[in-house]
Amino acid sequence: MGIVERLVPDELWELFQRVVPPAPTRPQGGGRRRYGDREVLAAIVFVATSGCTWRQLPPSFGPSGPTAHRRFTEWTKAGVWAKLHRLVLDEFGAHGKLDWSRCAIDSVTMRAMKGGLTGPNPVDRGKKGSKIHLITDRVGLPLSVGISGANLHDSQALEPLERGIPPVRSRRGPRRRKPAKPHGDKGYDYAHLRKWLRARDIRHRIARKGIESSQRPGRHRWTIERTMARLAGCRRLHRRYERKAEHFLAFTSIACTLICYRRLAK
Repeated sequence: MGIVERLVPDELWELFQRVVPPAPTRPQGGGRRRYGDREVLAAIVFVATSGCTWRQLPPSFGPSGPTAHRRFTEWTKAGVWAKLHRLVLDEFGAHGKLDWSRCAIDSVTMRAMKGGLTGPNPVDRGKKGSKIHLITDRVGLPLSVGISGANLHDSQALEPLERGIPPVRSRRGPRRRKPAKPHGDKGYDYAHLRKWLRARDIRHRIARKGIESSQRPGRHRWTIERTMARLAGCRRLHRRYERKAEHFLAFTSIACTLICYRRLAK
C-alpha cells in the first residue's frame, strides 16, 4: 500500500468523490496535466497532520506544494470540507452510532501569527491568538466546529455552534440536529443562553457560578477534552499560520473529519 492509499483509504475516497466539484475542462486543449484528486487530497492530509509547509511537501505525492495549495483553496471556496465532515457524520447516524443523549461544548486557544479572526489572548500576555470552538456527542465525535479570535468569550459561541450542527441521518426517522442535553462549564453560565436553549426544547447542564463545583460537570465533559487532545494530532493546528480565516477553519474541519473517520473505520 502506497502513501496515498494510507492517507486516503478507499472508504474515505469514496465519500470525498461525492462532494468534490468536477475538474474544469479545457475545450481548447493544451496546458499541464492535472494531478488526480486523490493524490492532491493525500498531500493536503499530509500537510494537515504533519504540520509541514506547502513547500516542504515530499515529491513522492506527485503534485507540488503550490499545486496542492491551489487545489486546497479551490475546494475550500466550494465548501468541500464541511460537506465531507457531514457525510462522515451521516455514516455514523445511519448505523445508529451517534449518541445524542449528552453533548459537550468547549474551546481551545492557540497562538496565531497573522490573519483575520485573531485577537489578544487574555491568558497568553495579550499575544495574538485564535480559538477553536467545538461541540461533540456523548463519545466525543465532533458535531459542529467554529473559530474566533482568542479574546472572544466562550458564551458568545454557543448559539452559532448549536445552529451549526448539520441535520444528520438517523437509523430510523427524520434527520436530527438538536442535542438532548449539552454540558458546559461556568463560562456558559448566562441567563440568556439558558433561556435560548429552553426555547429550543434543549435541556441543558451548565455549571452555575458560585453554586456548583467545577469538577462535577467534568464527569461528562472529559470526552470533549479528549477530542481536543486528538485535534492536537493535526499538527497544523498547533499554531495558526494561515492568513485567511477560512483556510484555518478548513484545516480544523479536516481534523474533525479524520477523527470521525478513524472511529468509523474501527
